[in-house]
Amino acid sequence: MRRDDIRNVAIIAHVDHGKTSLVDCMLRQSGRFRESQLAGEQILDTNELERERGITILSKNIAIPYRGVRINLIDTPGHADFGGEVERVLRMADGALVLVDAAEGPMPQTRFVLSKAFECGLRPLVVINKIDRPDARPHEVLDEVLDLFLQLGADDLLADFPYLFASAKLGYATADPHHTTDGVRPLMDMILEKIPGPEVQLDEPLQMLVTTLDWSDYVGRIAIGRVQSGTLRKGQNVVLMQAGDKITPAKAVAVYLFEDLGRKEVHEIDAGEICAVVGLEGVEIGDTVAAPQAPKALKRVTVDEPTLQMTFGVNTSPLAGREGKYLTSRHLRERLFRELERNVALQVEPIPGTEQFAVAGRGILHLSILIETMRREGYELSIGKPRVIFREIDGRKCEPFETLVVESPCDKTGPVMELVGARRAQLIEMSSHNDYNFMNFSIPARGLIGLRTRLLNATAGTAVVHHRYEKYAPVVEAIPDRQTGVLVSIAAGQAVAFALDGLQERSELHVAPGDVVYEGMIVGENSRSGDMNVNPTKEKKLTNMRAAGHDRNVLLKPARRLSLEEALEFIADDELVEVTPSQIRLRKVLLKETDRRRAARKDV
Repeated sequence: MRRDDIRNVAIIAHVDHGKTSLVDCMLRQSGRFRESQLAGEQILDTNELERERGITILSKNIAIPYRGVRINLIDTPGHADFGGEVERVLRMADGALVLVDAAEGPMPQTRFVLSKAFECGLRPLVVINKIDRPDARPHEVLDEVLDLFLQLGADDLLADFPYLFASAKLGYATADPHHTTDGVRPLMDMILEKIPGPEVQLDEPLQMLVTTLDWSDYVGRIAIGRVQSGTLRKGQNVVLMQAGDKITPAKAVAVYLFEDLGRKEVHEIDAGEICAVVGLEGVEIGDTVAAPQAPKALKRVTVDEPTLQMTFGVNTSPLAGREGKYLTSRHLRERLFRELERNVALQVEPIPGTEQFAVAGRGILHLSILIETMRREGYELSIGKPRVIFREIDGRKCEPFETLVVESPCDKTGPVMELVGARRAQLIEMSSHNDYNFMNFSIPARGLIGLRTRLLNATAGTAVVHHRYEKYAPVVEAIPDRQTGVLVSIAAGQAVAFALDGLQERSELHVAPGDVVYEGMIVGENSRSGDMNVNPTKEKKLTNMRAAGHDRNVLLKPARRLSLEEALEFIADDELVEVTPSQIRLRKVLLKETDRRRAARKDV
């Protein structure tokens, strides 16, 4: 039977196509909140990093009552690196709001999330958002969405999808982009009409698939999922059907329904509801909460394999321990394995014979968010160069390829093609809208490392870059590494303006006067290939003799401070990124010059 009093809906789209803004409109126009409760924008982006970066990182659950029906909304991340979040939460939904930008059209992540929605059997409802943009082309984009549906093998029922046009910024949805309405009620009505209620088996034994884990300092792990059959009651004895056919007894100490922006404790949960359960010790994502009398596991959540790997280790620089609280490999191990409990797209393996860990994820942003979170918690660590994960398929060595979409002004197309072509990319498709070109490439994941920064520099910051994992294919020829060397300090102390003045003519500096440096620390980027050993602490020799022309003012260019992602893309194989709660520094793996020379002779 189907329940008509519930709708479980996931909101899926490419990054920055307006998912969270649309949810803001639905919350504000629901009549459930005072104005003070919904202050600001992107209300669901409560994480500090989400606020700073303007992207959704973690999926969120809310519930909005409308016309006697509870609409459970699941806001999902739009960035490709957080696709693991999307893959698992789609198992909780019966339908999906597919948002597409009225100017950009379907992007790589749109294809990915739509294919996953089809795999889960969700009914799509397409929303062409941002129709208020001056370059909007809503009807053309609608045709492109239909083409995408057909490419993904949609049947006649799915290809005849319902659709609406909307402007989340102005707060309305409409069937005709030339006529505005007074709110998003047409969208809410279409959700009730076109997206079916959950199919449930109320008389069957309890089954609930755990798709998300939350954490509370008071009650520990909180399992979130959808009850597929039966009823889950407060205080009920259950069993966890875990990986490897393991069955673990447990007890549901408390059960919660999602209500508005929070949760409400209830006595029991019927099939079809999305709920949170407290008290299930040892529960993991993918486990099935089942009745002890008839334990039966649901299909476990599976996500695509990681494609990028970095080495995490403790901070071993001379400045280690000055800022952080967690400094040892034991602290690092506990934190990384704790992250595995909720981040299913992550993999962590200790490196034998060392105190380091190989951490694999979906991309540089996926791993850099973890690093940024750890440094804010008080960890100090050293990160190695990102490397793609190779696999052997049918006896051939293969590497991951990605779909790369670059949007740039027409007069900047030449530099874009030159940079991307040098990274062994193949142009698949090219189109123009107004004064912008949209270029679609297939590129090895190795070629993406460091490419975004170079594209932004080459296009004066006007390029928009998106990429999405495509497939594994045979390894292509070598991809050019960084063409420039670095300036490596041979002394410890504070950087001095006099010394930096002599260095800035041949390099781009990463430190400013007064910054603390140490032997082996990278203080700048050389203008030529090859590393150069320098002394940034060298002071001007003092004398009581006057000399004409020697007392000129020192004018230094501002130091180039690299962000975490830029630092990870910049470093070479023999370099590390040193991360502390307040600093990001670059250094050589071997700090002493004599050790580096000895290692270079061994390599020869």
